[in-house]
Amino acid sequence: MKVEQIYTGCLAQGAYYIESNGEAAIIDPLRETSPYIQKAKENGVQIKYIFETHFHADFVSGHLDLAQKTGAQIVYGPNAETQYQKHLAKDGEVFQIGMLSITVIHTPGHTPESTTYLLKDEKGKPYAIFTGDTLFIGDVGRPDLAQKKDNLTKEDLAAWLFDSLRNKIMPLPDDVIVYPAHGAGSACGKNMSSETWDTLGNQKRTNYALRADMTKAEFIHEVTDGLLPPPNYFAQNAKLNKEGYESIDVVMERGAKALSPSAFEVAANETDALILDVRAKQDFVKGFIPNSIFIGLDGSFAPWVGALITDLKQPILIVAPEGRSEETVKRLARVGYDNAIGYLEGGFAAWEAANKEIDSIETINEPTFEQAFANVKHILDVRKPGEFESEHIENAQNFPLDFINSHMSEITRDKKYYLHCRSGYRSTVAASILKARGFHQLVNVQGKFTAISSSEIPTTNYVCPSTLK
Repeated sequence: MKVEQIYTGCLAQGAYYIESNGEAAIIDPLRETSPYIQKAKENGVQIKYIFETHFHADFVSGHLDLAQKTGAQIVYGPNAETQYQKHLAKDGEVFQIGMLSITVIHTPGHTPESTTYLLKDEKGKPYAIFTGDTLFIGDVGRPDLAQKKDNLTKEDLAAWLFDSLRNKIMPLPDDVIVYPAHGAGSACGKNMSSETWDTLGNQKRTNYALRADMTKAEFIHEVTDGLLPPPNYFAQNAKLNKEGYESIDVVMERGAKALSPSAFEVAANETDALILDVRAKQDFVKGFIPNSIFIGLDGSFAPWVGALITDLKQPILIVAPEGRSEETVKRLARVGYDNAIGYLEGGFAAWEAANKEIDSIETINEPTFEQAFANVKHILDVRKPGEFESEHIENAQNFPLDFINSHMSEITRDKKYYLHCRSGYRSTVAASILKARGFHQLVNVQGKFTAISSSEIPTTNYVCPSTLK
């Protein structure tokens, strides 16, 4: 028996490879299929099944391409209505992978079709559960992400989740391993652990949602309390996973097209494409193509793309570090942004060498900000509301990057704004968006907030009534 967790940090996502006696199964695969196909080829096994725990909202699954390339059967649990061929499993149905078995356990709550898969070893002993977004390490899935149908509320789904956990999962043996679909950093839960697996027994002892004395009413309140609005792309990704999408091979061929600076400029003008610059933040602020948006690859790239680019069909032109253009196309496709139409050949250096127009953003570090603070009048703190409430600079305005598109009307172009976040990544993203929309009096503070809070700059944890929510 071989069980491997294939964890992708930028999405905080776990896919799973299970192998026995010449057969394999994949659970919740990512969009790019080559890692799974290559692994099976190297081990001389045939991928027999692709198990999906639910309609994922935070990424586009690779189930369709993987099934087409391997002949494997796509399996969903009850209530999963799709527009493509799959096996709709019944609660309790058993599948064989070599000498192993996988039992379907319908666990609605995160979504109506959410399903947990119980893996039993060669002797029929329960070994692991693949819980999708039903049970995380330290948390459970939020009940407000399902595609709306039958007038179900988040409270209705939370009630289902309570029953699924108590009646289907908690009775399993304590030594069963819990393998969830996500870890810390995912927006599919509120407070996930950085650990990516645990035993069920330990989760019963430490996970707030599995408290033995918890009532259903208490569970519903705790699970639904404090939920921030989901990212804009979640509903669109769930729809793609349910209805189907274009082959990743086609997407990669279209996006990984090298364009000279002149061809890049023509494409930008003729297609109304968004220019996405994915270099390091310190490189971007020094010089960039006018009106381009920064979302760095070496941050939470895909989630920020999904939160900030509202149209999945938006044509995208890429400015990337040398050798990372195809990686960018692939990571965009993971969250459903399939319309990359090319990248700048030679990177930003080629644009400079061609004497094309360049823009920049004034950027300072924390000591310089501290020295200038007496004359600073307008500060935009682009961190999340919870971070802001914990501690923020006195008189700063919370302007969360997550919701920047909804709050543009609350600032004006005739004022000078200093932007900061926790480390400088989000403030650079926000500054690039504001710059592209005609806000030119911007100063980006790239120092760490811990340095700001330990300096002479006054901070407070008081939340003024005008704070953005």
